[in-house]
Amino acid sequence: QVQLIESGGGLVQAGGSLRLSCADSLRAFSSSPMGWFRQAPGKEREFVAAISLSGGQASYANSVNSRFTISRDNARKTLYLQMNALKPEDTAVYYCAARLTGAYSATFQSKDEYDYWGQGTQVTVSS
Repeated sequence: QVQLIESGGGLVQAGGSLRLSCADSLRAFSSSPMGWFRQAPGKEREFVAAISLSGGQASYANSVNSRFTISRDNARKTLYLQMNALKPEDTAVYYCAARLTGAYSATFQSKDEYDYWGQGTQVTVSS
């Protein structure tokens, strides 16, 4: 059984920072490309960032590039999303996602390419 558990969300003022974590305790984490997505009320779930199984490659949505950083610790089986210079439009529920397979340096930006999802963590940015 796959279990992805996000944490680290909360309420922050515009310009502030948050660090999200996603713990995966039941799978071969180091063999899985991972990603972060977000969904605001009334909107589709959208891509935020992705990282290869090696951790050596990352990709970002244009809206968060240079503000957010995705990383992973394979020994701790944990995925991270460091979010800086937060804006009110970053307000959403953030989800981590895992893909069963992928090439060593591949990243995946479509939600349809992921196999497992966490329950989400709320991020609210006040103006």
